[in-house]
Amino acid sequence: MSAPESSSPALNAAMLEAVDFVHAEGWDAPPSLFALVPTRLLADQLAHPDEASPLTLVVQDLPEHILPGSDELGDYLARLAWPAEVEGVILAQEINFRDVSRDDAAARPARLFSGVLRAEDVELTLLQLRPTEEELAEAGPFGEDRIDLRGGPGVAPGVLAALRYGLEQDPENLD
Repeated sequence: MSAPESSSPALNAAMLEAVDFVHAEGWDAPPSLFALVPTRLLADQLAHPDEASPLTLVVQDLPEHILPGSDELGDYLARLAWPAEVEGVILAQEINFRDVSRDDAAARPARLFSGVLRAEDVELTLLQLRPTEEELAEAGPFGEDRIDLRGGPGVAPGVLAALRYGLEQDPENLD
């Protein structure tokens, strides 16, 4: 039986917390990287640990020059090795998304949230389309606060592989 912090529900909860965090920062933001650490390991350092959340997000500083979807971001992720205490990783980045299921769909800004846990097949990718001015007007005065997420299998496999790679590396054996 797996630990509660190694489960899909734990990643789902952490992903929604990351979505809320990034959404509060607003659009046109740099990528955000989060280490997922078991809450039980951080309980002494947290003012108000959320014992209902098995994982706590720990924001990682990224170099300022790294742009979403850039080769630099890929290179940076490829050089990471997470210590054993880190149970998983979430990357949030803004991208241009085009719905390939629609021939006439133009690319539009979106946020891509990709997360993996050390448990072999626990991963999740969510997409948040940036609302258009028309969509915001239709949504009313609090339209910007509404978060519409999409997801599915096979989304951003390269990003998931890069995140998983960092969890598989031994930080003690890096050059």
